[in-house]
Amino acid sequence: MNSVSRPPVHPSLRRLGFALSPVLVLGALGGCGWFASAPPEPGPAPWDSVSPPPISQGVELVDPEPIPVGRPDRAGRYDPETTILHYDVELVIPPENDRVSARTEIRYLRDRGGPHELALDFTGMTVEAVMWRGSPLEFTHEEGVVRFESPGSPGRYDTLRVEIMTRGVPDDGLILRENVHGEPTAFADNWPNRARFWFPSMDHPAHRATVGFTVHAPPDRVVIANGLLQGEPERVDSLGVAGMHDLFTWRWESEVAIPTYLMVVGAAQLAEMPGGLAACGAAPASPRDDGCIEVTAWAFPPDTAHAREVFGRAAEMVDLYTEVFGPYPYEKLANVQASTRFGGMENASTIFYAESGIAEGRDIEATVAHEIAHQWFGNSVTPADWPHLWLSEGFASYFGPHFWERTEGLRAFRERIDGVRERYLTSDVTERPILDHQAENLLDRLNANSYQKGALVLHMLRWVMGDQAFFRGVRRYYETHRGGNADTDDLRRVMEESHGEGLDWFFEQWVERPGYPVYRLDWAWMASAGEARVTLFQEQDVLWPTFRMPIELEFQMEGGVHRVIQWVDGREFTARVPLPGEPRELRVDPDGWLLMQLVE
Repeated sequence: MNSVSRPPVHPSLRRLGFALSPVLVLGALGGCGWFASAPPEPGPAPWDSVSPPPISQGVELVDPEPIPVGRPDRAGRYDPETTILHYDVELVIPPENDRVSARTEIRYLRDRGGPHELALDFTGMTVEAVMWRGSPLEFTHEEGVVRFESPGSPGRYDTLRVEIMTRGVPDDGLILRENVHGEPTAFADNWPNRARFWFPSMDHPAHRATVGFTVHAPPDRVVIANGLLQGEPERVDSLGVAGMHDLFTWRWESEVAIPTYLMVVGAAQLAEMPGGLAACGAAPASPRDDGCIEVTAWAFPPDTAHAREVFGRAAEMVDLYTEVFGPYPYEKLANVQASTRFGGMENASTIFYAESGIAEGRDIEATVAHEIAHQWFGNSVTPADWPHLWLSEGFASYFGPHFWERTEGLRAFRERIDGVRERYLTSDVTERPILDHQAENLLDRLNANSYQKGALVLHMLRWVMGDQAFFRGVRRYYETHRGGNADTDDLRRVMEESHGEGLDWFFEQWVERPGYPVYRLDWAWMASAGEARVTLFQEQDVLWPTFRMPIELEFQMEGGVHRVIQWVDGREFTARVPLPGEPRELRVDPDGWLLMQLVE
């Protein structure tokens, strides 16, 4: 923990007479915040003598309807000449836990000087002011977008700053509710593009920035967020505002740039449990002299005993994945019980897990491995666009089970892969390809193609390439694209380089096309020739591709087994396999490398 004092209130707020972001304080108490014509009782507040910004006088703000959750943004939505460098988000969470007020400062870079329009994703809360160097700007807030004209600066590549004041009850993204124990909590839950429901941003995985959170929360809450805690939390006086209890101010900073869907805060009654050190000497963002990162667990006080159990091997997982993939990308790893939407959410350095699984004593260790694997794939190497989600979820769904391969052996790993295969084969998306450009809602992409089939594609790619080339390719893929974005072609190119052969045929049939091979087997022993004749018929839907794959055949013999690999191609394939004697049985793909069905 760094012993850094809390940063001062931003100068533009001081110029307006605010001691502690009063737009946040007033909005959090249910007043009209920045646009208040008079301070609330019981007496003059420190900002009473300050006139509201001219733009607000006589203006009644009408909030637009929030946009639907999961609606993708149209192509070309973001200005290519604007790069957001940093978000600084300040929140007030009141004791009632029923609303928030916020100030978001955005630091961004422009390729071209002069005035320009800035458009930011934001919906479901009131925008009270947009400030530029202490002066208000006119803005519009429609269809989930805040737009305003920035004066800019005359120079190219200048770093610019703007502040947006907001308040209200988020429709999504920042979830305010009681947890399973009846205690008030506030947890962010941003995937896929739900950060826009609580702070203005360029809310797309191709845009990443550093982030800082200043959170003023009731004294019974602990605040957790991305990055590192900056000094100890500090008590803040009530400022004489009626109903305002003492708050504590927490400051977290992440110096590693991340997409907005991974930027989170949580405020709840939480107990912290140490989990050891990991990635020592292989964590470039570590603040420690030994180059390690701290692994911790955070849980609601009644649930700490089970949390210690399910998170007990988290540091071991980090070490294993660091060995397999490469350096750990963030400053820490916190595993946090949270009141959120998903079973697990891989937020950078601060993973949130569904409260119910921990409170009910369920074994969620497989989820823990999945979410920790995401720190490399999904988080550091982020899909360039939504159709490539399998590069996040498929990787985590494959390398989660890989932890058991390394710690408990191949049998434990294969049992988990068998379960992955069964979940895909019984899913309702087998008629769609992994790279599905037709999905209208981003939440619909959380399906068996992105998760289970994506994992099985990696498993089969490992079979085609061999272990040495496959794991070398995975490390190169991470090294090449860490801290950035990648699409399926980026993965293919790296794996081809490692394999030394083209893999277009593999990715085309497994990623760009739907389905899987359905084989019917016919075989016979030809005693006169001393060989087995094996025919495989592909009987899958005619709209699915004819698959080309290496398939292992295992013949059960009198004295053991005899295995051969055949490259099967075509709707009907026949192989003649010389054998030392008559086989008793033939098994196809005995080790379960392939996504397929074998029918009578």
